[in-house]
Amino acid sequence: MKEALRTSVVMLAMLTLLTGVAYPLVVTAVAQVAFPAQANGSLIVREGRPVGSSLIGQPFSGPRYFRGRPSATSPVPYNAASSGGSNLGPLNPALKDGVQARIADLRREAPGLEGIPVDLVTASGSGLDPHISPASAEAQASRVAKARGMSEDEVRALIVRHSEGRQFGILGEPRVNVLLLNLSLDEATERP
Repeated sequence: MKEALRTSVVMLAMLTLLTGVAYPLVVTAVAQVAFPAQANGSLIVREGRPVGSSLIGQPFSGPRYFRGRPSATSPVPYNAASSGGSNLGPLNPALKDGVQARIADLRREAPGLEGIPVDLVTASGSGLDPHISPASAEAQASRVAKARGMSEDEVRALIVRHSEGRQFGILGEPRVNVLLLNLSLDEATERP
């Protein structure tokens, strides 16, 4: 009995050190060397302070900014601590009501807007997606250009500059990072 107890305690201590200390330290060290930006949150820093992460969406409101995908996290939108989809199925009236409300908001901001891309009115699986499709950015270009006193061509050029292709040329869909695009807009309109 004593031998079995001693073996169990020794194994517990060894596995705790191996899986609870050594493994996390090795993984952290490898991440810091191989992927330092991602390991530290992919923070975007402006004027010495972080303004967001390129990997996590954040809310933007008002006609001067591109909107990102809606967030399904609750109670606070874009809360990484409660990441997850809404789990609302296609027949759930709450999903339909939410989509219709978002469409109404978009049309209120841009009355002539037609053909609203689905990613502007539905949340991603994580509820934290920082990207929108190029079509979603294009749908908002006129509103943003008008609100900022820019030409639509200038805004479209920024959209193209911040468009990303498929990962490795085959994975995912083309996308635009909303935070980086909005920061570029701020920089473009702050210049004399």
